[in-house]
Amino acid sequence: MKGYVHVYTGDGKGKTTAAIGLAIRAAGAGRKVFIGQFLKSGEYSEHKALERFSDLIEIKQYGRGCFIYGAPEDEDIKAAREGLNEVRDIINSGEYDLVILDEANIAVYYKFFEVSKLLDIVRSRPEHVEIVITGRMADQSLIDEADLVTEMKEIKHYYKKGVIARPGIER
Repeated sequence: MKGYVHVYTGDGKGKTTAAIGLAIRAAGAGRKVFIGQFLKSGEYSEHKALERFSDLIEIKQYGRGCFIYGAPEDEDIKAAREGLNEVRDIINSGEYDLVILDEANIAVYYKFFEVSKLLDIVRSRPEHVEIVITGRMADQSLIDEADLVTEMKEIKHYYKKGVIARPGIER
């Protein structure tokens, strides 16, 4: 089966959630999934849920979790670049049917790594590997390269009323 490239972007909620939903669907069909989370660290509720699929879904983080509160440090950039290299090897191995690069759009936007490196990975993947790239502010060249692009658009959000991220819903 031919793999396609998806980009989930936009300022609305649900990009990672949609990607994880696809991961569960793929696992339900017996497909192997790798999820690489850029710029994130720590345990999110989805990690606990995905443990139930550990024979088919693997998840790894390439972040230190502190960038969102200030300027990135060299260690943040190094973690993202090393992660991208590891994900490239994982994709090229052909072992996984679906590879999700969660928040890779943000990593490109903030210049943790170049969009050209991400595009090289996408273009050189084995034909059967489906790739999902999530995150706000997707680079236009990734949008142009993708086979499917979904923009999550915020119309209204309770964050603006002071609601913080809640376990099981936003984290």
